[in-house]
Amino acid sequence: MTPLWTSTDAVRATGGATSRNWQASGVSIDTRSIKPGDLFIALTDIRDGHDFVAQALEKGAAAALVSRIPADVADDAPLLMVDDVQQALEALGQFARVRTNARVVGVTGSVGKTSTKEMLRAVLAGQGRVHAAERSFNNQWGVPLTLARMPEDTEFAIIEIGMNHPGEIAPLAKMARPHVALITNVAPAHLAAFENLQGIAQEKSAIFEGLEQGGTAIINADLLVTDYLLGKAGVAGAASVLFGEFKGADFGLNHVQMVDDTTIVRAMHGGTPILFKIRSAGRHFAMNALGCLAVADVLGVDLAVAACDLAAWQPSAGRGIRETIVLDIVDDHLTFDLLDDAYNANPASLGAAIEVLAASKPTDGVGRVSRGRKIAVLGDMLELGPDEIQLHRDIANYIGMDQISLVHCVGPMMRSLYDDLPANMRGEWYETAQEMAVRVYAIVDAGDVVLVKGSLGSKVGLIVDAIRKLGHPQTPEKQGTD
Repeated sequence: MTPLWTSTDAVRATGGATSRNWQASGVSIDTRSIKPGDLFIALTDIRDGHDFVAQALEKGAAAALVSRIPADVADDAPLLMVDDVQQALEALGQFARVRTNARVVGVTGSVGKTSTKEMLRAVLAGQGRVHAAERSFNNQWGVPLTLARMPEDTEFAIIEIGMNHPGEIAPLAKMARPHVALITNVAPAHLAAFENLQGIAQEKSAIFEGLEQGGTAIINADLLVTDYLLGKAGVAGAASVLFGEFKGADFGLNHVQMVDDTTIVRAMHGGTPILFKIRSAGRHFAMNALGCLAVADVLGVDLAVAACDLAAWQPSAGRGIRETIVLDIVDDHLTFDLLDDAYNANPASLGAAIEVLAASKPTDGVGRVSRGRKIAVLGDMLELGPDEIQLHRDIANYIGMDQISLVHCVGPMMRSLYDDLPANMRGEWYETAQEMAVRVYAIVDAGDVVLVKGSLGSKVGLIVDAIRKLGHPQTPEKQGTD
C-alpha cells in the first residue's frame, strides 16, 4: 500500500528535519482518535499538542510533527522538527494539493456547508475516488488537515471552507485552489463579527479568489446578494452557474414535495427535466442538492447517475436527521419521531427546520394525548450581534409557526420568543438545556414529531440525548428505509 506521507516528502513539504526515515498512512491532530501509522501534528490550541506526543507515539504514531522535543520523548524518536507547527501543517496541505490531479470543489455558505459536502460525496463517489473530511473541518487547521490527508490518486476532492470573522476564507481558498466554488447561501449568521448581510456576502465571495484559472462559481440564484456574488465571480475571472427558483437559473427548481421523511424534487436544466429524491424532508436540502447537481455537471460526470445517487444521502446526527423512537419494547406502535437538528442554528436554518416540522404528520390516538403534536424545542441562536433579541422574537412570525402545536424554549435569548408566543403554543422555558433535559419525559408523547434545534453552544444536544433515552431507535426495517 502506498504511504500517504514519507519522511522524505514531509521534509520537502515543510522544510523541516527528521533524524530517521518513516512512513505515515494518515494524519492526526487528536490522540483520542489517532490510528497506528498516523503522523501526529502537535498543534497548540486550548492545549499544547506537544504534551501528547509521547501518548501519540505509544499508540503507534509513525512520527510527530513538532517545534520542540517534549521532555518525556526520547531524542531519537521519529520527530519532524519545524519552526512553526501550524505553518508546517499548511505546507503539508499545499504540497498534497500540488501533487494530485484531483478536481477540487470548494464549498462555503452561511447554512448547510457540511450537509452539502456530504451530498457531494454521495454524488461523486460512484464516479471516481473521492476525498472529503469526515467532519466539519473548515477552519484554519481543518482545511490544511483535510488537504494533508488527501491521497495522491484522489479524483474528486471536496473542501469545506467556513468563517467566523472577516479575512478567513481567502487564504483557505487559495490553499485549496478549487476548480469549482459553491456558495450554498448567504444568510444572517456570525453577525457579531459582520456589520450586515453585505459584509457576510463579501467574505463568502472571497472563495472565488482561490479558484483555479478557468474555474467556475456555483451561486444560489435566490439571494438578496446574488448579483453581488456574480460580480465578484466575474472579477475573479470565473464562469458562473446559477441554481434555484429564479426563472433565469441554469438549474431551476420547479417543485418540492415533502412526503414523511422524503423530499421529491423536480428541476430543469437546459430544457431537460430532472427528477430526484432525498431521504430527508426539507426544501433547504432540495436547494443544496440542486447546487450539487450543478457542481456535478461542471465536473463533467454523468448527471443522471448523480441525481440517482442523491437518494443515498441522509443528514448526519445533529444536522436534521429524522429517527423514530420506540417507547415500549412490547408495543412498537408507541413511537414518536425526533428531528435532531441540534448542531447549529441561525435564522435561515431555523426557518428551514420549522418548515420541515410544519409539513410533518404526527399520529393521533396512540399516546397520552389524543392527538399527535408538532413540538419544537428551540435553544438560543448565538453570534447574531446587536439585534439578537429581535431576531429571536421574529421566530414567532416564521412561515409554518402557526402549524406548530407547542414550542419549548431554552436559553436567555429564547425567552424573548417564549414571551411573544400565543398562550396555546407556549410550552416550557428553561435557562439551560440541562434543566430542560430532565423534563423531556413530560413534554414528549407517542405520536408526536419533535424538533430540537439550537446553536452548538446552547447545548441542546443534551436534550436530544435525553429524548433518545426515553426509548430506543426503531430499526431501519421497521422504518421502511431502503
